[in-house]
Amino acid sequence: MRQFAVIGLGRFGRKVAETLAKKGVPVIAIDSDPELVSKVSDFVTKAVQIDSTDEQSLVASGIKDVDVAVVSMGEDIESSILTTALLKNLNIKEIVARACTPLHAQILKMIGATRVVYPEEDMGIRVANSILSPGVLEYIELGADYTLAEIEAKSESIGRTINELDLKSKYGINVIIVKRRVFEVGEKTGETVGKEVKVLPTSDYKIKEGDILVVVGNSKDVESFEKHMK
Repeated sequence: MRQFAVIGLGRFGRKVAETLAKKGVPVIAIDSDPELVSKVSDFVTKAVQIDSTDEQSLVASGIKDVDVAVVSMGEDIESSILTTALLKNLNIKEIVARACTPLHAQILKMIGATRVVYPEEDMGIRVANSILSPGVLEYIELGADYTLAEIEAKSESIGRTINELDLKSKYGINVIIVKRRVFEVGEKTGETVGKEVKVLPTSDYKIKEGDILVVVGNSKDVESFEKHMK
């Protein structure tokens, strides 16, 4: 099971930590503010009050054991940059960092962030779900435990029809749209240009390499299908 860390427990960070914890995965929550640490201590695996820009303290927190770290102190630009740099030096595989401005995002990417987001509070849920399920390109909760997700088609589905995949009976989900990249030669330039087209698939639609399936279903069923597609 992958392990996660959330560094910075403001509104966004707390929402990410809470959503990850609800999914049943190990979460280390880190902040320098004891009050914020106290608010998450009941539902995360480990809550730690430290200065995340101090390498020794960061290592002592157990950060080296995590696979994904979310750096969510967007407003404190200096701390987010220093923390991201430390995580990169500690060889954390995936670093998701929150940015406040395009320049902040550019710096975060330069020093090692694998993904940069500009979230509001409700984006915390979507980011948490996306790092739990990397194969899901987009994830939107519809309420009543239903989810709309974009999932890239993998090898075993390519060349098969929607009917053959039988996703409704096997996984409890429905494919409502297929996104496809189409390449055309421009009349004036002669250059090959790619564009995205959306297809409303019928039961005899045959999945092609590069297709992105837009599916809807119960959140657990969507997650199960995503894992199968890895």
